[in-house]
Amino acid sequence: MKALLNVILLLAFAGALVWYFTEGRNNPEVREAEKDLVSGAAKMRDAIKESLPESLKSEDVKEQLARTGKIVRQKARKAGGVLADATADARITAAIKARYLAERDLSTFQISVNTTAGVVTLAGFVSSEEKLAKAMNLALEIDGVSEVISTLQVKEGR
Repeated sequence: MKALLNVILLLAFAGALVWYFTEGRNNPEVREAEKDLVSGAAKMRDAIKESLPESLKSEDVKEQLARTGKIVRQKARKAGGVLADATADARITAAIKARYLAERDLSTFQISVNTTAGVVTLAGFVSSEEKLAKAMNLALEIDGVSEVISTLQVKEGR
């Protein structure tokens, strides 16, 4: 039974790879998702760099560890928090994009989504006020979103 399950999983994985290399890479929606993922990773990297000290001297670390035993744990906790925040923002952006992708009347190519500390900013174009409201409501439904700021513009015929 395990062997059969492994074969099925292997075939599903192989099928996904074949699809990706034949059609997926050329799909604009897949490229947009890949771009969002790379952007989120870059934000995480920059946030972690900002949270770490510029120059940490070994003498200072020894002295503070001997005195308080807290310096290493505090820094690791802070970096972990920054990483968690950055991944939460990337998850929120991806979830919103996925919701827009599922809605036929909202174009993921016309709406840009950016998330920082749970605040989502929507930019781009929609064809009506109803679609603008729908885009904002879908974004507000995602866990972790604290606020949605829209700079979406209504352009008839889009």
